[in-house]
Amino acid sequence: MRESAKRWMLGVLLCGLCLCASANTTNDEANKGAVGSSASAAQPEVSKQITVSLPPALPAASDSSAVARINVLLPLQSDVLREAADAVRAGFMAAYEQDRIGVAVTIVQTTDIPEEVVSDYTNALAGADVIVGPLTRSSAAAIAESGAVRIPTISLTQSDVESASAPALPPLMLTMGLSVEDEARQTADWVASGKPSGKVYAICTGKAWQRRAAKAFVIKAQARGLDPVLVELGSAEGYLSASDLAQLKKQLTTEKPAAAFLALTAEQARQVRGLIGADAISYGTAQLNPLALADWTTAERVPDLNGVRLLDIPWQLQADHPAVMIYPKLVVPADKKRSADLERLYALGIDAYRVARLVAIHRQQFELDGVTGRLIVGFNKAGVHFERVEPQAMYREGMVTLVDRGR
Repeated sequence: MRESAKRWMLGVLLCGLCLCASANTTNDEANKGAVGSSASAAQPEVSKQITVSLPPALPAASDSSAVARINVLLPLQSDVLREAADAVRAGFMAAYEQDRIGVAVTIVQTTDIPEEVVSDYTNALAGADVIVGPLTRSSAAAIAESGAVRIPTISLTQSDVESASAPALPPLMLTMGLSVEDEARQTADWVASGKPSGKVYAICTGKAWQRRAAKAFVIKAQARGLDPVLVELGSAEGYLSASDLAQLKKQLTTEKPAAAFLALTAEQARQVRGLIGADAISYGTAQLNPLALADWTTAERVPDLNGVRLLDIPWQLQADHPAVMIYPKLVVPADKKRSADLERLYALGIDAYRVARLVAIHRQQFELDGVTGRLIVGFNKAGVHFERVEPQAMYREGMVTLVDRGR
């Protein structure tokens, strides 16, 4: 598969576009290699959940026979999604190796067909206390609408059923995917905290993820009392339309913005940065950070983005973060560069295990200082709640650095 197509797919997963999900068949050999004896049949049975409520409590942690079973559905059989799924799997297993006592993990390999994923999900229910997955939006929607969700299920994406006109998610289904819409809403809060006086421009192209981010920002900005203006620019092959840029420059000259939200890639942001002016602070999502954390030390600097503010996850910003320091880095072939998007998916896998483990041992309300942000989780009979708060960052001296919130 061409590298450009792989990069597009990673962007799709991280930016929340709709994809066909994959189906899954269990691969015993792969499971043994990934999980070892912890998922073997020799482990004692735990109570299986057959109603929409949390499963009965496990024996006390001091009882070495207690096993919480977590089944993980990932599209490892999909040519399109395999690399992304493997990054999530690697992160999940890295976290499992750090804290595996009393937990059995089974990796269930799927394809990328939603109907098949629903079948695999249904089959996986019998051997699990918690299910993690799927990875794609369309599969999550298919599972949510199937009526099959009877035990805690942690989706690694956002579901298509989550909209004002769509039905609510099942009571035991939690979504914790990395979402540009969530980042856009959090950014709107950040902008509002600065009490800008004047219009706030939200700039995007016709790309679906950019439109979604810009729309989410505008809605939240309006709710916070801001005056947002949505501007959509034409683009081709990543380059913005010259005529649209000229029109934007004219518009910004006439009506200087108080701030701007750039629902763009880093390269596109560079193309509009000079038009906005130094008086208006520019903000954006993690897509403005194109490099893995380790690569910034040797990367070419990007001075024309100095002062631009963005959100990203601790794994991408904080090498000295307590949780980031614990886990091994994603293994990358010697002939390949690190991918910022794969790093984020690896980090998602780490936090997915940490959340799943606590849910499996019946922690119903908790917070985690995770590698994808501060996670606030509520998972009980009354419903589910998930919130991720990402750190603030900005471009300084041509590179992305963490913002000191104490300043």
